[in-house]
Amino acid sequence: MAVVPVQACQSHPPGLWDGLLELTKSAQERNSDPPLWAVQLSSSLKSAGVSMPSPELAHLLVSHICWANNVAIMWKFLEKAVSCRIAPPMLVLALLSCRVIPNRRLYPSAYRLYMELLKRHIFSFASEINGSNHQKIMKSIDDVLHLSQIFGLQVCEPGTLVVEFIFSIVWQFLDASLDDEGLLELIPEKKSKWPTRSQDMDIDGQDSFNEKRTDHQEGKCKTNTVMAIELIGEILQNKITSKLLYLARRNMFSHWGSFIQRFRVLAANSTALRSSKHISPDALLQLTSDTRIVLTRECKTYLQKHFHAVVASGSLTSSAGQCHGVSWSALWLPIDMFLEDAMDGSQVVATSAVETLTGLVKALQAVNGTSWHNTFLGLWIAALRLVQRERDPSEGPVPRLDTCLCMLLSITPLAIVNIIEEEESILIDEAGLSPPNQRKEKQMSVNRRKDLISSLQLLGDYEGLLTVPQSHTLTANQAAAKSMMFVSGLTSGSGYLDCMSMNDLPINCSGNLWHLIVEACIARNLLDTSAYFWPGYVNGRSNQLPRSVPGPMSGWSSLMKGSLLTPPMINVLVSTPASSLAEIEKIYEIAVNGSDDEKLSAAAILCGASLVRGWNIQEHTVFFITKLLSPPVPADYSGTDSHLIGYAPFLNVLLVGISNVDCIQIYSLHGLVPQLAGALMPICEAFGSCAPKVSWTLTTGEEISSHMVFSNAFNLLLRLWKFNHPPLEHMMADVPPVGSILTPEYLLLVRNCQLSASGNTAMDSFKYRRPSRFSSPSSTEPIIMDSFPKLKLWYRQHQACIASTLSGLVHGTPVHQVVDAMLHMMFRKINRSGQPLTPTASGSSNSSSSGHEDASLRLKLPAWDILEAIPFVLDAALTACAHGRVSPRELATGLKDIADFLPASMATIASYFSAEVTRGIWKPAFMNGTDWPSPAANLSMVEQQIKKILAETGVDVPSLAAVGSSPATLPLPLAAFVSLTITYKLDRTTERLLTVVGPALNTLAAGCPWPCMPIIASLWAQKVKRWADYIIFSASRTVFHHKSDAVVQLLKRCFAVTLGLNSSPVCSNGVGALLGHGFGSHYSGGMSPVAPGILYLRVHRDVRDVMFMTEVVLSLLMQSVRDIASCGLPKEKLEKLKKIKYGMRYGQVSLAAAMARVKLAASLSASIVWVSGGSSLVQSLIKETLPSWFISVHESEQGGAETGEMAAMLGGYALAYFAILCGTFAWGVDLMSPESKRGPKVLGAHLEFLANALDGKISLGCDWCTWRAYVPAFVTLLVGCTPAWIPEVDVEVLKRMSKGLRQWNEEELAIALLGLGGIKTMGAAAELIIETG
Repeated sequence: MAVVPVQACQSHPPGLWDGLLELTKSAQERNSDPPLWAVQLSSSLKSAGVSMPSPELAHLLVSHICWANNVAIMWKFLEKAVSCRIAPPMLVLALLSCRVIPNRRLYPSAYRLYMELLKRHIFSFASEINGSNHQKIMKSIDDVLHLSQIFGLQVCEPGTLVVEFIFSIVWQFLDASLDDEGLLELIPEKKSKWPTRSQDMDIDGQDSFNEKRTDHQEGKCKTNTVMAIELIGEILQNKITSKLLYLARRNMFSHWGSFIQRFRVLAANSTALRSSKHISPDALLQLTSDTRIVLTRECKTYLQKHFHAVVASGSLTSSAGQCHGVSWSALWLPIDMFLEDAMDGSQVVATSAVETLTGLVKALQAVNGTSWHNTFLGLWIAALRLVQRERDPSEGPVPRLDTCLCMLLSITPLAIVNIIEEEESILIDEAGLSPPNQRKEKQMSVNRRKDLISSLQLLGDYEGLLTVPQSHTLTANQAAAKSMMFVSGLTSGSGYLDCMSMNDLPINCSGNLWHLIVEACIARNLLDTSAYFWPGYVNGRSNQLPRSVPGPMSGWSSLMKGSLLTPPMINVLVSTPASSLAEIEKIYEIAVNGSDDEKLSAAAILCGASLVRGWNIQEHTVFFITKLLSPPVPADYSGTDSHLIGYAPFLNVLLVGISNVDCIQIYSLHGLVPQLAGALMPICEAFGSCAPKVSWTLTTGEEISSHMVFSNAFNLLLRLWKFNHPPLEHMMADVPPVGSILTPEYLLLVRNCQLSASGNTAMDSFKYRRPSRFSSPSSTEPIIMDSFPKLKLWYRQHQACIASTLSGLVHGTPVHQVVDAMLHMMFRKINRSGQPLTPTASGSSNSSSSGHEDASLRLKLPAWDILEAIPFVLDAALTACAHGRVSPRELATGLKDIADFLPASMATIASYFSAEVTRGIWKPAFMNGTDWPSPAANLSMVEQQIKKILAETGVDVPSLAAVGSSPATLPLPLAAFVSLTITYKLDRTTERLLTVVGPALNTLAAGCPWPCMPIIASLWAQKVKRWADYIIFSASRTVFHHKSDAVVQLLKRCFAVTLGLNSSPVCSNGVGALLGHGFGSHYSGGMSPVAPGILYLRVHRDVRDVMFMTEVVLSLLMQSVRDIASCGLPKEKLEKLKKIKYGMRYGQVSLAAAMARVKLAASLSASIVWVSGGSSLVQSLIKETLPSWFISVHESEQGGAETGEMAAMLGGYALAYFAILCGTFAWGVDLMSPESKRGPKVLGAHLEFLANALDGKISLGCDWCTWRAYVPAFVTLLVGCTPAWIPEVDVEVLKRMSKGLRQWNEEELAIALLGLGGIKTMGAAAELIIETG
């Protein structure tokens, strides 16, 4: 008896279904014509008011056939009912799958007929999702197949159920085919989640085909298995169903993994698949592989197809001498700019350069669409260019060669480790779920590692970039010798190579940066020693090598064999970097557990060559040093003071050891600045609270006090944030500052976040990481400023001093007594008049009442007490100088006495004078050489050098002629400050102090009127000649502070030289033109012009209204596009060329070449925005600047309709690349970085703006061609390069965008956008796929 749902009987006339069943039986007995039967059936249903297609009829017919009426005529009736849409096709197929597939062995003919029926109707779904009964039909299908229960999705949209239906049908055929060949045992579950065999094994059903268990029947079953596999292939290849299955893959990945495992088992073991004439195992696997991205592949060709359309419409004219090519290396210009910007020591950053570089490289690989081979090669070349620019560095308090080599040999390999391990961790996870015979295949598909190897092999051809800096020649030669020894079969410990001199090396054993790069990659398990056998890698011969190893080993190998730390060995270990993690761990253990002398030696070793040149273990070295700065409380400690006091000599060695400029920048690159700050604050708090009653004598004979340890720690801490910047920086009208200002609170916040996330990130689980035995931090407890009351009090006073004039000094208080004592110390030799030096308002008594000895005794106070008094001392001293009671020379001498007494006071001196200069209340000081030092001797030379530096920018340098005719002037506080700084001679001790003072003085002078900075540069160049290049370059940067349009002119020049838009006949563009090849007076011909990109990267942090940069860059980008469209020719010359007969013979630029330059312009624009303001400025660009630009009306500047239309279209493409590149730089392509949380909100807001414009809710002012090009290009790049962003966007916004794209006939793009939107948009995407066919 046929079964009809109960609800059908209740909602339709009684006896309807019985009557239809009798009609069918009668037709069956008479063998009626199926069309006649269908007409009669349809008429009966219409008369009864049953809407069609009828789910109830589907149940009735399938129940009738299975299995009492499994006859040919009934299958014909069923097919006709489906064809005529009397019965819903999907429901019929669902019902049959539950009946036929489990009984396919019993009824092979029915199984074949079912597959034939499925072939005809599975590829057409329009009536299913749009019909009047679609909700009821969908629910019936779900009830039959239990799709919601199996897949865990609530059916709310027809499209979602269609995806589940197709997925389930293919899966059922797949499991049935595996079961037919006995292969289900090879899958982890050992069984199917679908019924593949009849539960009751009912063999009593009547079979009209008289099927018996014969060889013929077995043959049918085998044929059916082949047919089922081929049907799976057809479904996977069909345009509609393949896209629907792609939606399942993206949104039902937990099920997709198990699904794909079955395919692999089938491909590897199926006899039926191998016997098929229509599909092979490889073809089947290809149809299900991750590389077959059905939706996005078509979208990625969108731009290319449209470019061809543009080419057909017309070409672009060019002049005969114009260059149109863009070098391959220009693709990686953003990496060059990031690396160069990271060299700027004016501000350290709180985030790791490794993670930033990882995200940047992944972004460029995605947007450029390049292979990983080319991506890795581009990364290495960019890092090598950085080193070559600093190969012969000028001296100064800025990071130089050691930092560049850290970027090349430590940061870059670590970023590559991240990229490769990201791929391999996924493969490892998948291999863990795969059968054993599949794991080897997985391991063989590691593409990124292979591409890295091939890129490194090719890198050896770039000889011009591989020249090693002179100071590191021996290191490179040792690396080359190591490979030569390995190839020759000789072995020796690292100690042998460590103690080799230049004279010991073979004559032809010359190493270069290639050898150092390969060694860095081998050390991090990215390569193995087979690299030594690459063609051309070893350039010496084995007969040039010594056949025996010298006698006793010294250095690291001796240490690892148990030798004691003798003075000669210590000297070797300090000057020679450790080559392995085990070696640096050995030194760390000595620093923790050794004797007091051994601890001091170990600290010095850690801060020596292993820190600056131990590239292979550098991240561990900086971590160990940071950990040692927070020593534990001894078990037997019972004192009242901080336990840190007992570690004073040890801590001082570490503090001095890492105070070098390059060391701080290395900390910054490795992202450990927040943890370093967290370690320094307790030291400052403890030693600053301790009176200098006890001193310690170091092994060098130097005596240190608590003041000295405090000063070293305090000055180091202050260099970690912009303590010295004047208040103007913090007053930018209503615009908040862009980028993070590294305050102590911010550093602690980042430190706490870093430690709380330690061990929980995906990166920590990668198998190729080399965790140290001592990798756990000293403490994971959060730290806040309230933990350091003295430091917090000083910081509040520091901020108050910047914000307002001094007040609050009360006579007789401890602070007043300290002020009095310090003034006595400063001016002990000149107190002749008995007049008080402190202002009367402060209530100070006469400072002549005590002698110097009494003042010194009274200053045996904690450093924090002295720092609290210093602003009042400076105020009194400066006031006395202004009123003539103290001469300028005496003021400078007194200030130096303070700084010598407590070096930590230099920071307070800098911040006080900076604040006083900005107040503008002091009279100017005449730098006449009598009262104050005169710059006259060097001023004209400084002016000429500044003009040379800026020669390539087109920026005018204000003349200093007026200064030469009369004495130069400086604000009194600035004159006092510069007079103090030039009293110091540049040596190893004072350099640590000058690295604090130098940037502060630069920042202060840069904010003063022109020509303050050239005057200071002239004075400093006389005194500190080794820093002359740095000082004059700093002076040249201030030109951009005093001319409002200078930065804009500089940016114009950056675009012109990068894109080759200059008018010179010789083409020079790209990275080399933008960033140059180094500068300094040591180059031939004296001081050379500085490349515009370098200048911008050194001045952008001082641009106060940085928000306007987005508008400037956007304007320059569009102007550059217009210039590209007209090939950079002036409008008049372009018109003239067009009028000349055969004018086109001057050349035609292909659209491909134009687009390459447009992409380069967008890349440069995105780099400038990202470098200038980080994610905050990118957010402003995408949410505010771009929408405002599209709404605004822009004057047409094109030279003709043809060129104007072309420029408008190219402008749209440029804006799309610009926006996507900015977003990927700021938030990454995979939204993995902490800053990426803001990305989806910004993207959602931009897409909503686009949707509103497409809906006509917003009126646009831009050129229609630009808008028409921008929207599809932006969405194409979004889909093809950043699919991970799309699921985070609001569903309704995505649907509106899809609707707008369809109105422009961009159906494929609309489908791709919805298809990547996640489970929430899967239904809408499926419906659109079905509708568009």
